[in-house]
Amino acid sequence: MGAGIWIWGIAVLAAIAFLVWYRNWRGPLSKDEIERYMARAMDMHSANGFNDFDTVRRFLEADDGREFVMVNLVRLAPGEVPDPETGVPTRPAELLQRYTGPFTRALIRRGGHPAIVTRKVGGYVDAWRVPPDPGWTIVGFMRYRSRRDMIELVIDSRFAGSHAFKFAATAETFSFPTQPILRLYPSPIVWVPLFLALIAALLHLATLLLAI
Repeated sequence: MGAGIWIWGIAVLAAIAFLVWYRNWRGPLSKDEIERYMARAMDMHSANGFNDFDTVRRFLEADDGREFVMVNLVRLAPGEVPDPETGVPTRPAELLQRYTGPFTRALIRRGGHPAIVTRKVGGYVDAWRVPPDPGWTIVGFMRYRSRRDMIELVIDSRFAGSHAFKFAATAETFSFPTQPILRLYPSPIVWVPLFLALIAALLHLATLLLAI
């Protein structure tokens, strides 16, 4: 019985720790937060010319406190491009990894993670009134815990220098936020606690069998 209490206690604490990390408990952004974050973002990134700060502001002002998934379409530069630091010709995919590594670690620290990253293997099979397919290379879906976490990533100076690798590797890209309408697989909020419960049940059963 004592071993069972320890097993289930650890499982419950692990589930609580996961939910504390994975869910947004701070609610939507306040007006003061938005102003503070936007001022910092514009100060850090206005020179690159790639960010639409009006769109970012509208997205933050409409914050509902819920998670969202950012859709990223990326076309890598053809051939090799100069390394931003050394100038040595380098494969764009290699340069992009030098950005995505620090970014993903920072995203995970804030309760986010890659949901799915896919490699494009064909052209548009259904396209209405859109520009021709530019030849997208990668489509990535990144789960964010909240809009606050997104803007905090934007102003995170710990990996600000790695943006140069993204700019060098990418010939064309666009990103937009989405929220699921239909999901045919369980959210980690559901399956992670269930998985921990399964592990605890199996360990508890094993201790009972060993005690016989």
